[in-house]
This record gives sequence, structure tokens and C-alpha cells, in this order.
Amino acid sequence: MRTDDLQVLLLKRFSPFVFWQSVTGSLEPGELPAAAAQRELTEETGLTDEGRLIDTNVSRSFTIDPRWLDRYPPGVNDNREYEWHYRLEAPTDIVIEPKEHSDWKWVPIEVAIETVWSWSNREALQILSKDHA
Repeated sequence: MRTDDLQVLLLKRFSPFVFWQSVTGSLEPGELPAAAAQRELTEETGLTDEGRLIDTNVSRSFTIDPRWLDRYPPGVNDNREYEWHYRLEAPTDIVIEPKEHSDWKWVPIEVAIETVWSWSNREALQILSKDHA
């Protein structure tokens, strides 16, 4: 989630360890990426799509961090992540999901790149930053 002047929303996750991230989520059985993106946006921020959710047509595959393996069926070790952007004119207040996150903040994209834990999150932000330079 980002603003026109490249402020980025970060969510502070507290389990299985503390780290900052963008809005993320998992596909439910039979769910398409577009539906998951809309659902996760609403669950994690309280915001609805309002036509601002954009499919970047980018996906990344990675080996699942061992701390997350209990969330997947036995034998699943790799994951495919689909990248979506949600654009707002300016930062807005959100309502976090307290079962997943303990805090949130809007930061300049350069700060977000240095703050996020996930390499895939960082890579997506780096590309976004270069595309708007």
C-alpha cells in the first residue's frame, strides 16, 4: 500500500517473531489471487478495494522460512507470492488485525526498503521506487 508521493504502509507483525512488512496473506483453498488480495487488504487494514488494487502481474517463488512451515500442509516447502499494489492519494488511518499485527506506520519508501524483513517485500519496494524515480 502506497501513496502518490511514495509513502508506504508498514505493519508490525509479532508472530512467529517481530518484524515489519507490507500487507501480506495467503490464498485460501480454491481462492484466486485477486480475491485473496482484496480479502487480505480488508482484513489487515479495514480498507476496501475501491478500484485502487492493482495487479502488477509479478510473482515470486521462494522457500518457506522454517518458522512458517506449520501454516502449510506437510511436505509444502515452497511458496509463490503474487504482488499487488494499493494506491492512495495520501496516508490514511487504518484498523489493524490484532491477531496478526501490533502496530502500523506510514514511512517514505526508502525507509520501508530498509525496514521490511522479507527479501521479496524489499525487492517489490525497490522496483516501485525505481519506477517512480
